Amino acid sequence: MVDEFLNQDEIDALLSGDPDDKGGKLSQGDLTILSDVSGIMATAAGNVIGMLAGRDVSAAVTEHFELPQSEMAAKVGSGKIFTYLMSLNGLEGVPTRLVTSERGALALADLMMGGDARELPSEANDLYLSAAQEGLSQLVGSALTSLSALVGGIRLSGDDSSSSLDESDAWLPFTNLGGDTPIWVGRMNLNVDGVEPFDLDVTLPVAYAARLAAKIKEATASKEEPAPAAKPSSQQHASRPQTQSAPSQAAPSAPPPQRPQITPVDVKPVEFVQLDGADFSGSAGNLDLIVDIPVRVTVELGRTRKTIGEVLALGPGSVVELNKMAGEPVDVLVNGKLIARGEVVVIDESFGIRVTEVVSKAERIRSMGV
Repeated sequence: MVDEFLNQDEIDALLSGDPDDKGGKLSQGDLTILSDVSGIMATAAGNVIGMLAGRDVSAAVTEHFELPQSEMAAKVGSGKIFTYLMSLNGLEGVPTRLVTSERGALALADLMMGGDARELPSEANDLYLSAAQEGLSQLVGSALTSLSALVGGIRLSGDDSSSSLDESDAWLPFTNLGGDTPIWVGRMNLNVDGVEPFDLDVTLPVAYAARLAAKIKEATASKEEPAPAAKPSSQQHASRPQTQSAPSQAAPSAPPPQRPQITPVDVKPVEFVQLDGADFSGSAGNLDLIVDIPVRVTVELGRTRKTIGEVLALGPGSVVELNKMAGEPVDVLVNGKLIARGEVVVIDESFGIRVTEVVSKAERIRSMGV
């Protein structure tokens, strides 16, 4: 049936690339529903990336299209392609891909690590790939929470998630399907303040996309069905004439209403407790999203100001006086924000810092923009 998901035999046939089961075209109604799905993804992208980057982010769905998956690489562009792979648990493992260019993955990863995404490396190393995957994982988690309401409250999660960076020449979004398998693509454009915009595509095989749309349509229809009106029971109909025919003198007269006694109350201004020293715990939910993200830790010995002429006059043997007194603690910064002070120590042949003073937890959270 159209509004049921694939059974196991159909899933196995599709995954094996059976040429007799390529999936048909999506109807206009399916495309309208799937546009809502990509809209949910765009909203989640704007919220999650904006929170983690601490900057304004706009994410808009720019287009939807169907095409054989062998033509998808040309739509992403030249260079390497970053793919986030997962299956939707709760919908019989619908295979889903999030796709962006290597530059898009680098920008996302740098924002995740507290950078400004303006000076990116020429290639994505393992650290950047891991950060990009973590960012998309947070995005997917937020989106699936909203998508769950569209499919009748089914609990959704992205299982078997992984990522890859591949050359565009031999790349396919779904490597276990044939190159001529039709796929549906919803394209989002991410515009982060101060960063060159980049695209992010959500991709499903058409056969699965049609069934996802049918499931959403079914759940929406069940919500819109009006509840049947309650019919009065025969007992209520039978008792009504008896009540009307009862003699009026049979009913006892009600006593006159008593005037309520008004008790005076003591009214005084409320006194609020001072909150200056309260523990800052309201951002615990946000912190759970970012505790595994690496950040830049810097130790600052001191600062000074000089003219360009004085800087050009520096040479070997020059002494630059800093604004710190000898023996004064140095500052420990995380992403440019002060979190602690300490004294310089030597560990084996390396310098280290012994922390002597820590900024309050509330100030540390605020300084990280959470």
